[in-house]
Amino acid sequence: MRAHLLTIGDELLIGQTTNTNAAWLGEKLSRLGMEVERTVTVGDDPERIREEINRSARRAQLLLLTGGLGPTHDDITREVVAEYFDAPLRTDEEILARIRRYYERRDRQLPSAASKLAQVPDGFATLDNPVGAAVGLWHEATVHDGHRLVGVLPGIPEEMKGIFEAAVMPRLKQRADLRAATHRTLVTSGIGESALQERLGDLSDLLGEKLALAYLPSTNGVRLRLTSSDTDRAAAEKRLDRLEERIRSQVGIHVIGTGKVTLEDVLGDTLREGGFTIASAESATGGLIGHRLTSVTGSSDYYQGSVTAYANAVKQSILGVELGAIAEYGAVSEAVAVQMAEGVRDRLDVDVGVATTGIAGPTGGTPEKPVGTVWLGYADEVRSRAVRQQFVEDRSLNKELFASAALDLVRRELVRRDE
Repeated sequence: MRAHLLTIGDELLIGQTTNTNAAWLGEKLSRLGMEVERTVTVGDDPERIREEINRSARRAQLLLLTGGLGPTHDDITREVVAEYFDAPLRTDEEILARIRRYYERRDRQLPSAASKLAQVPDGFATLDNPVGAAVGLWHEATVHDGHRLVGVLPGIPEEMKGIFEAAVMPRLKQRADLRAATHRTLVTSGIGESALQERLGDLSDLLGEKLALAYLPSTNGVRLRLTSSDTDRAAAEKRLDRLEERIRSQVGIHVIGTGKVTLEDVLGDTLREGGFTIASAESATGGLIGHRLTSVTGSSDYYQGSVTAYANAVKQSILGVELGAIAEYGAVSEAVAVQMAEGVRDRLDVDVGVATTGIAGPTGGTPEKPVGTVWLGYADEVRSRAVRQQFVEDRSLNKELFASAALDLVRRELVRRDE
């Protein structure tokens, strides 16, 4: 079943309000086995809303609208929908009484415009709102020679979610033409989207109408969303198992977990299981590694602390970086990164030291060391090393990428120790 989403409101177009409704509904519908084919946002313009309803009604079996159901003059969704489906508005006295009680319970006077909330297009079912005053609307109609399901929900996220889960989802689950969608997410680290796709190669022997793979990149790594659609749940799971097995065999150490697990979660488990302690020496990341590590509950089991050695003088006096190394190679160099990692490991008396020194930008780059250059240092009782990586030209983004790369370096080093 194809679904189209129409989110309505000037505030969404101008960025005054973030449109979270479309993302939330898209995920919910896809999990029900629907093909979310299109999502579009329009302002409070009756002609544009009418155009988009008509466009979606020609193709989609399900059309969900959010926004514009309030009592103010710019809330026009109800009127446009009523006009499009030739369903005159009527006042539902039961809903009006409910709205009065809603305001009375809150010791608020019923606004004169609130009666608009009780207007319902003829032939539409109402969907109770467990959170707010505005009810949702539901309609089944024949449009453009096809049977269509139409849901109209408030734009306030809490109200929209409450109505959808209580009233819309049960209606959709009754549909016989839905195939349940089973999802699985693999979390990767230390490899970019393009390199990951190249590593996986041709998956056409597995992927198809009932099995899909999506790449979801972020500064923390790439998540792989596996989706299997089938009325037979066991068959769907078997398809996911085969695809996951192929991905793990091709990607190897870069797969770090499943679901909502994070890089810092995985690294924390590795440190705890190995009985290791860790400290960070941070220049380019400015304390972000420490922040990431301590975002995990129980991180005091392994994380001892950090030295934010931004200035060269602090690198020397606190971490013991040699002045000669800075003079000869520069602060952003292999030698300095190694000495920073060794220095924090020694000063804080830990098993593992990790360090970052780089050029986050947007200034400070040179032809030899452009913006986005970072040296990542690692030191334990067995060996010390540093690796250079090159990222982007955005300062904030670079800091996130530097920190992720440093955490992943530690993770891979500890994994290799156990092999």
